[in-house]
Amino acid sequence: MSKTLLIKNARMLVTMDDERREIADGAVFIRDNVIEQVGASADLPQQADEVIDATNHVVMPGLINTHHHMYQSLTRVIPAAQNGELFNWLTNLYPIWANLTPEMVHVSTLTAMSELILSGCTTSSDHLYIYPNGCKLDDSIEAAGKIGMRFHAARGSMSVGQSKGGLPPDRVVEEEGAILKDTQRLIETYHDAGRHAMQRVVVAPCSPFSVSRDLMKESAAMARAFGVSLHTHLAENANDIAYSREKFNMTPAEYAEDCGWVGHDVWHAHCVQLDDDGIYMFARTGTGIAHCPCSNMRLASGIAPIRKMLDADVSVGLGVDGSASNDAGHMMGEVRQAMLLQRVGYGPDAMTARQALEVATLGGAKVLNRDDIGALKPGMSADIVMFKLDGIGFAGALHDPVAALVFCTPPNVSYSIINGKVVVRDGRICSIDLPVVIESHNALAHQLALATGA
Repeated sequence: MSKTLLIKNARMLVTMDDERREIADGAVFIRDNVIEQVGASADLPQQADEVIDATNHVVMPGLINTHHHMYQSLTRVIPAAQNGELFNWLTNLYPIWANLTPEMVHVSTLTAMSELILSGCTTSSDHLYIYPNGCKLDDSIEAAGKIGMRFHAARGSMSVGQSKGGLPPDRVVEEEGAILKDTQRLIETYHDAGRHAMQRVVVAPCSPFSVSRDLMKESAAMARAFGVSLHTHLAENANDIAYSREKFNMTPAEYAEDCGWVGHDVWHAHCVQLDDDGIYMFARTGTGIAHCPCSNMRLASGIAPIRKMLDADVSVGLGVDGSASNDAGHMMGEVRQAMLLQRVGYGPDAMTARQALEVATLGGAKVLNRDDIGALKPGMSADIVMFKLDGIGFAGALHDPVAALVFCTPPNVSYSIINGKVVVRDGRICSIDLPVVIESHNALAHQLALATGA
């Protein structure tokens, strides 16, 4: 028996469809986990197994987070890492992360996903690249299944420790043969290539300064043999550029191309310092970028030239990055910062509110190599969020409620539907006991800090 869900009477329905329609008094009719009809409330069926009244709400596609390190929710605002740039920040945090446990990975994933979902995110990737003390990517995948989030689980890795000229301590790196073996296990166990998939696996060596050229090339070959996507960090700050030139005698973009890391199945995080040649290479090859404005500001990495990238037809999505370099995981907040930061760098018309929302929806879908999320139209996955407009933060802004979502104080959702299921109802997550998760998370974060005297 199929189940139907009707969302009707929206103050404004933002479709992100081919015409970018915004429908006043709009409605969405869902059957099981797929959108069946979109239009004016009067034109859609009036009955369903469940009906949600969206009066005084903006209804829109769920936001898509293309870069995160969810375990880092355990190490927000560590004093020694509050004021450093990327390499200094990493050097202070690696010893703390070396004490992670499987329980910590699981609970921090629940916490990070809760924060994302409440802020309007329905699909997230997560880049887990450190595996001490028996931690596995399975710990994250199980958490995603429990909370009900659409998940791209990126099997990260580090193999070049300090003794080989890399940045991470030797005790947090892995042997490359073991990395590839476990990556294949995860793909074969969890990856779903089908339309509307809730679970996909990504091949994701951490960065050019923490893995070898061989691992980069072998990872690309494995990903293409199994038909999965590739993800890593690239050109994040000036030190990143200097390392690449010294170690490889190439720019980061040239190194990526040399290793086979360009194409529609690849996306790179940050690319703050990507040069013009790199931008045009990414555009030519269909290579994607995860833009993380809050993290780039927090670590003083610079302003990624997103306006130039979009004008060159580069695929750009949005990412909150880890909650130890952003200290937040609020997707609508990240949309706001993306818009504002482009204006700081490139002028007041560098990015509009609607362009920022498009990066966070359609842009994210393209970066993750998906055509079934990011828009509300028939045949798409039923990932829908609703923002209520009657709060103090929107007072005086209702003449343009869509722009208000981005310009005004970042709101939380009142409803979130993921894969046709109501995951947030009246502002509360339905799938887990969030206060219990937060209590456990705080206890584990305290335990982790104590282990290293942070």
